[in-house]
Amino acid sequence: MLATVDTIAHTWHLGVVTELNATSAALLGLLHEGPKTGGQLVAAATERFGGFFSVTRSQVYRELPALTDAGLLRLGKQGPRSSQQYAITAAGKRAFKSWLNTEPGPDNVRSPLILRLVHSGSLTPKQRAALVDSARVQYAAKLDEARNAAKATTDPYEKAAADFAVAHNRAVIKLLDAIPE
Repeated sequence: MLATVDTIAHTWHLGVVTELNATSAALLGLLHEGPKTGGQLVAAATERFGGFFSVTRSQVYRELPALTDAGLLRLGKQGPRSSQQYAITAAGKRAFKSWLNTEPGPDNVRSPLILRLVHSGSLTPKQRAALVDSARVQYAAKLDEARNAAKATTDPYEKAAADFAVAHNRAVIKLLDAIPE
């Protein structure tokens, strides 16, 4: 049985009790594959789950020192151009597994596009058309990327997530098609 997020806390070696946030968990999950630099983590996150969970460069570089201070990561080898590799620790693996076994809570969609569309009645028809056309081009490209990712993976869990990204991008395009001109 899954515990609720409210009842799960992690006691790390520094005696700090805190909950693992989704961005930290995403990074720990990616580091299960081996040490990576911050830049490599950003690229891997975009490739692996960028279609449904965004991780920004600033989020990655904010979380890495906190995870290291908490004992969930350790510094690895110095990479090219003075980049620092990070590796997951045993405590990091336990914290990640614990996070996986908690209730996910509600999905909170933060879409700058949909926020703009909600307020697009304040735009001129030409401005609104430019917004919709630009978004349609972006989401068509994202749809192609998602289709390619869905075809490329053999892992059933990654395939399900990739199929979700395909459906999501199709839904956004359908939404854009429903916007009156």
